[in-house]
Amino acid sequence: MNTRQAARNSGFWWANAGLWAGYLGVSIGMGIAYRGPWSGGTLIYVMVALGLFAGTALIRHWALGHAWLQRDLLGLTWRMALAVVGVAAAIQLLTAAVLLPALAWDWVALPGQRAYYRPVDTFNYWLSTAIVLSVWCALWTGRRALHRARDSEMAHLRAEAQRATLEHQALRARLNPHFVFNALNNLRALINEDPARARDMVTHLSSTLRHALVHTDGDWVTVAEEWRVVQDYLAVEAIHYEDRLRVRTDIDPDALRARLPPMALQLLVENAIKHGIAVHAGGGELTIRVRREGGWLRVEVDNPAPHEAGSEGHGIGLAYLRAQLGIDAAASSLDRGTFLLERQGERMLARLEVQQ
Repeated sequence: MNTRQAARNSGFWWANAGLWAGYLGVSIGMGIAYRGPWSGGTLIYVMVALGLFAGTALIRHWALGHAWLQRDLLGLTWRMALAVVGVAAAIQLLTAAVLLPALAWDWVALPGQRAYYRPVDTFNYWLSTAIVLSVWCALWTGRRALHRARDSEMAHLRAEAQRATLEHQALRARLNPHFVFNALNNLRALINEDPARARDMVTHLSSTLRHALVHTDGDWVTVAEEWRVVQDYLAVEAIHYEDRLRVRTDIDPDALRARLPPMALQLLVENAIKHGIAVHAGGGELTIRVRREGGWLRVEVDNPAPHEAGSEGHGIGLAYLRAQLGIDAAASSLDRGTFLLERQGERMLARLEVQQ
């Protein structure tokens, strides 16, 4: 049990004890005002108050232990109603079990020294207890619903904030100064050596940077749209790495209409270059495979494995993809998608599967 839950439980017990202690005080005061200071009446009030204290705690235990609050309104209502019926009956039975022997042995006093338990009287006793319990259940479930709504809203806001942070970090990663500086230096060299190629590079670099700046709208994109961006990015990197970067593609035309999170394919390609091609003296081959199989889109990117498989830098891309697919940090998959990064011999494979 975490600290927050322990504090909430402690708060419940203190609040519940205070509530029924107040109820007992009011009941005794009203009983004395209307019927006089009869010890039997005081015993009844004490037993009922204790029963309500224990009964409400029991109802809370059942409700939380069996997830009543996660059910629909009808499921919650009939369970609460049955609990109220049973607990109210139990309270009155226990009260009678203590009161009747106490009267018989003259331990307490009542007018006429008798308690009335005719069917109509018994029903009225039960009904009054059931009404009090029903009011408590309505107030407690309402309060819990408000807490759940607030916690849900807070969780949603935290998730949105985390997603925004990840998108910001991913954007910064895409606008890595090294990438921009390398591109500009290469562009400067090409302006005199090959003006036509320099113009092409400006076009590719402009498309890459423009996409990096507008990707945060959150809408998923088609593979065709993402692939055009990746082609621009690879064209810029090909000028920097020259023969060290060799790209092989295997993209199924049927997969071009499938949708995936924005930046997903480019992040995989960028990581493959940064942590595979760039760290090998002779570069290597980058393979991109995209297939649509049934209701799933499979994207695979593999590259020469770095000397240290867990090299720093995969974290932002991984976290961003997990956030886009709704996968928490402790999981590797969800109904909406899966992500895998593993070393296979001398190659590093990144596999993204997205449900369509």
